[in-house]
Amino acid sequence: MNLFKAFLFYLMTMSAAVAAPGAHGPGGEHLDAPDGGYVHSDAGPRIETFTESFELVGHLRGGELSILIDRYETNEPVLNGKLEVEFNGLKAPARFHADLGDYAVDDANFLKALAKQGKHSLIFTLTAGDESDLLEGTLEVKAGDEDAHGHTHDDSHDDAHGHESSLRNWAIGGALLAILLVALVMPMLRRKTNSGK
Repeated sequence: MNLFKAFLFYLMTMSAAVAAPGAHGPGGEHLDAPDGGYVHSDAGPRIETFTESFELVGHLRGGELSILIDRYETNEPVLNGKLEVEFNGLKAPARFHADLGDYAVDDANFLKALAKQGKHSLIFTLTAGDESDLLEGTLEVKAGDEDAHGHTHDDSHDDAHGHESSLRNWAIGGALLAILLVALVMPMLRRKTNSGK
C-alpha cells in the first residue's frame, strides 16, 4: 500500500508541473506570476504580464509569437478576442487559433525585429467582447536563443507550442501506473498459486 501512496504523491506533483500557463495554485496564486513557484521548462524567450482583468503569457519561437490569455480572477481562457501587439512603432495583429486556444503573431518583419538580442517592451491591445485592455510587458531575447523565425504555426505545431514535455510527463505517469498495477497484482497471483498447491 505504501507503493500506492507514493504513486498518488507522484501524480499530484506531476499534475502541478504540467499545469497550463496562467494556472492557479491551491491558494489561488497565479503560478506564472513572479515568485509564483512555477518551474518553466519551455525554451526560448518568454513574456508574462497581467492587469486586474487579464493575464498573458507569450513565447517567441517556431516562427511566431504565441500568446495565451486568461481572465485574471477565474483563469478562464479568453477565446476569439482581437489582439494587436506593438513594438518600437511596429504593430502586428495576433490571429486566434481555435485548435490550441492561442493567439499568434507571424508577421515576418515584426518577428525579425523582435528576435534581435535585448529587452523588448511590448504593448498588447486586447478586445474581448465589450471589454478592452492594454497589457505591457518585456520580452528578453538573450544571446544563444534559438532563431525565432524558422517555422510557421501550421508546419510546426508541436514545435511552436512545446507540448512534447507535457506528453512526455503523461507517458512517464502511464508507465509508472502500469508498474504499480503489476506490483499490486503479482502478490495476489502468487497467493492464489501457493494456496492452490
